[in-house]
Amino acid sequence: MEKMRSLAAGATMFMALACGTASAETVKIAYIDTLSGLMGSLGNNELKSWQYVTEVANQQDWAGGQKFEMVPFDNKLSPQQSLTLLNEAADQGIRYIAQGNGSSVGLALEDAVSKYNARNPGKEIIYLNFAAVDPAMTNSKCDYWHFRFDANADMKMEALTTFLAKDPNVKKVYLINQDYSFGHDVSRTAQEYLKRKRPDIQIVGDDFHPLAQVKDFSPYASKIKASGADTVITGNWGSDLALLIKAGKDAGVTANYYTYYASTTGVPTAMGAAGAGRVRYVGYMGANTRDNPPQADQIMDGFKKKYDDDFFEMAAYTAVAMLGKAMKETRSTDPVKVAKAMEGMKVQSLNGIVEMRASDHQAQQSLVIATWVKADGKDVKYDQEKTGYGWRTDAVLDASSASQPTTCQMKRPN
Repeated sequence: MEKMRSLAAGATMFMALACGTASAETVKIAYIDTLSGLMGSLGNNELKSWQYVTEVANQQDWAGGQKFEMVPFDNKLSPQQSLTLLNEAADQGIRYIAQGNGSSVGLALEDAVSKYNARNPGKEIIYLNFAAVDPAMTNSKCDYWHFRFDANADMKMEALTTFLAKDPNVKKVYLINQDYSFGHDVSRTAQEYLKRKRPDIQIVGDDFHPLAQVKDFSPYASKIKASGADTVITGNWGSDLALLIKAGKDAGVTANYYTYYASTTGVPTAMGAAGAGRVRYVGYMGANTRDNPPQADQIMDGFKKKYDDDFFEMAAYTAVAMLGKAMKETRSTDPVKVAKAMEGMKVQSLNGIVEMRASDHQAQQSLVIATWVKADGKDVKYDQEKTGYGWRTDAVLDASSASQPTTCQMKRPN
């Protein structure tokens, strides 16, 4: 009997070694983001997106036998609270974190993860950034342990202004953004890029407001209307965008909106029919893009069936796909090996091929411009938030069209 046990144990060890790992394990990913307050509904949708994608990854064995599990932490959109939660996650042995809402939070986490890893060799953490798009995070403040799966703000503005500049009806632009690093970058690049592409366009307003604090945007809507603007450009997200558009609708603002995040939770309901033909967004995925790969419909349909909600956080899919591929290729869940494997990696995501540029860890991918219109079951198959309206893809820009140079001087571990 002892001999049989020894043989069985030896066979088990051989099989494990053949698979490249001593045993399968559950890889926990700490989701450190806003789950309460004005931005809570957005954060909860994105958490469900991560949970759904990791379930699919587990079912389809993306990681070579390893399983993923999301562990949610509510940071209340606070950089300081996020740092406390990072320490809690590290104390629990979690070595992967995901965050996206708020570049102020993202910059704090990027710096904290870098310092933690320097102090704790052998316990490194990887930061998976799915929506914090301040360009500095992959430029002057770039870090080896940070990977961004969204396009940064400058990449999006390059695509958005290229599309906008072709419209001769755009003559007066009003800028309104959240008062922190990302909002200021949107304002700055909008002015720079429009001056280069359409110097005849007049900037008739440039407002900033506190992040996630304004509940009544009617004063801003009145200023936009009084300015005579025919176009509004805004990087606002979450409730700040939903309430801005609602206030504009109530005030009779007739300007067109060019946005980054009009397809996110709450905004479609705020727009309704009043936004038809007047609201656009630039992003990495269009739900109704004709050339989407088959898995795009599968993910959106499956998510809708399970949660009765809309899937738009494609960066979660890209991040888990890269994690899984890296773990399968290295036969390891060690962040040191995984990070190295992810540099330069290409994966099939829901918008085509996405590449993680090795020089700055900024994902390179196609971008779309889409317009809010009535769903017709053909060009606009998917509506959003049961409004009967959805996003018609007007333009698809390949990765090279939106790509931006980087000033990153990446410091890699020995």
